[in-house]
Amino acid sequence: MPVVFRFFSVFPLWLLHVMGSAMGWVAFCASPAYRRRFLANSALAGYSFGAVRAAVAHAGRMVAELPRLWLGAPLPCGMSNEACVEQAYAAGRGIVFLTPHLGCFELSAQMAARHWSAVHGPITVLYRPARQPWLATVMATARNRPGMLAVPTTLSGVRQMIKALRRGEAVGLLPDQVPPEGQGVWSPFFGRDAYTMTLAVRLAQQTGAAVVLARCERLSWGRGFVTHFETLPAPLDERLEAAVLQINQAMEHLIRQCPEQYLWGYARYKQPRVEAAAGGAA
Repeated sequence: MPVVFRFFSVFPLWLLHVMGSAMGWVAFCASPAYRRRFLANSALAGYSFGAVRAAVAHAGRMVAELPRLWLGAPLPCGMSNEACVEQAYAAGRGIVFLTPHLGCFELSAQMAARHWSAVHGPITVLYRPARQPWLATVMATARNRPGMLAVPTTLSGVRQMIKALRRGEAVGLLPDQVPPEGQGVWSPFFGRDAYTMTLAVRLAQQTGAAVVLARCERLSWGRGFVTHFETLPAPLDERLEAAVLQINQAMEHLIRQCPEQYLWGYARYKQPRVEAAAGGAA
């Protein structure tokens, strides 16, 4: 499989997106469970299928562009409102970048690292290692690139993120990812309670880091991407559950800016898995 990844990593982006669009529709039509979840989640947020049908193809594009994203030449990506990131770095307290499962979310961290790591240090990103050994190797190689440091979803990984923030560096998280049991709280997301990680809030509260929202929008016809940055509308509440709700609302805000690129098929409202060895990581 690594050979296959390398083979596709040299394909032009437009071709990968054409192939990915087809993959997305095949998955949508072939999996009743995925289709029901996609329709239920988007309807909960107030969208008809017609309003978000493009997200079916974008889910496939996300998968198809991974070989190029991980192993290929740098992808073209512009930036919008990078001044808010400069201001956050200038404060010297570190940055917690937050992005939902929207667009090319992995590229947002790469783009920030490409632009700021030389001056402000690497961006530490949290990831869950793949179960398949070959994919775990590819992911580790791809995510530990110049300006980026990938750490696993363990207590050790969280400690590395805290240390990075205290050095004035940045970390990146996907706060709409369902954490293991004991590492989150139930909080409304598009009007329905979803088990939501507390890690993003704890990192910011314990270190005084700035919170910056990011979303990486996929442009049409393989023209590349644009990463949009903005600050959290208000300081995080000191109360944990209230602050977690703020983060969920911020993710809703980002998703509503580009609903046709959100992964509506993601099992956002599932029960958290049990990980006996992961206690205290959040």
